[in-house]
Amino acid sequence: MRLYNTMTRQLDDFFPGPLVSLYVCGVTPYDTTHLGHAFSYVNFDLLIRFLRLLGHEVRYTQNVTDIDDDILRKAKEGGVPWDDLGREQTAQFQRDMANLNVLPPTHYPRATEEIPTMVDMIGRLVESEHAYKAGGGVYFSAGSDPNFGQLARLSPEAMALRFEETGDPPADPNKRGRLDFILWKTSAPDEPSWPSPWGPGRPGWHIECSAMASRYLGPRIDIHGGGEDLIFPHHSCEIAQSEAATGQTPFVHIWMHNGAVRLDGVKMSKSLGNLVMVRELTKRLSADAIRVYLFQHHYRQSWDFDESELQAAARLAEALALRAGDGSPQAGDGEAAEAVREARRRVIAALADDLDAPTAIHALSALVDIPGTEATETLRELGGVLGLQLGY
Repeated sequence: MRLYNTMTRQLDDFFPGPLVSLYVCGVTPYDTTHLGHAFSYVNFDLLIRFLRLLGHEVRYTQNVTDIDDDILRKAKEGGVPWDDLGREQTAQFQRDMANLNVLPPTHYPRATEEIPTMVDMIGRLVESEHAYKAGGGVYFSAGSDPNFGQLARLSPEAMALRFEETGDPPADPNKRGRLDFILWKTSAPDEPSWPSPWGPGRPGWHIECSAMASRYLGPRIDIHGGGEDLIFPHHSCEIAQSEAATGQTPFVHIWMHNGAVRLDGVKMSKSLGNLVMVRELTKRLSADAIRVYLFQHHYRQSWDFDESELQAAARLAEALALRAGDGSPQAGDGEAAEAVREARRRVIAALADDLDAPTAIHALSALVDIPGTEATETLRELGGVLGLQLGY
């Protein structure tokens, strides 16, 4: 199996052991769930199903960032308690994923339940002088990591700009270096806080995932995934603080990043509000239709939502379901048997080649026109690998 590794910028051979550890950054639960979310989690669901087909056990952790500046801001705007908003939106996300036939993670930790783990990790970073206390908060010293930002391959100026955009301004007077980032911050009087050796406060964004990943998967992870917008600063900061805290390198063997879904040429984002919501799509379309539509785009591709393409995918999903639901005994000749074997080989080869779902869907659709019970059974089997229910 080959997977594109963002760290190496190439397709790397992936030779997993019997147990594969996978961490995927989860949602910040407000305004969930849009089609961009679905594109990410449906593709990682495909990865898990395919690895299991190959005989591997997958230990999958996906977090919930239920304490964050954006959650607090959204709760204030709506006049609702921040924790109520988080619980409500997390439940909505879980319903949406279930409606898309996405398998639940092995571990589904919420950041607010893992604060002691984060405090412990920050303490180790302070003790090893990779972090320092200043102005009531704790900062990671980017200069303590000679490889800081290697994943993103950005200039210091570009990294500083991204920090500015994500609420960790380089001009913060408490910072020793402009690329240092917050690990623990003092909460405002009207914000939630937790006890720590550095005073009451709350964790920074990046330390949350490092702490949860290390707790549930250990200091080294086979695959870490998320949207391409997380490459910097989030995933770059995860690498620096995780390797500094554990002393284990590399933190991750394969970094996988999915592309964005756009609406009218602009990336779907909660901040812009240009969203196609999953709960609206599932009112009028089957999960299979939506999954086929998503799989017609390679996971690393950024693409534009198109209603006509969605309807065409729905028709293909219906054709697949009709063929899979044909329970009558069917005779297939030698030519049909060879065509089934070739379709199966093409589906497996496509998924083994950087999870090429578009090619896999195309190969799967060939089974619709092949006579014989073997074609029906193979369609059901491989459809299951793609998470298609096919009317069952």
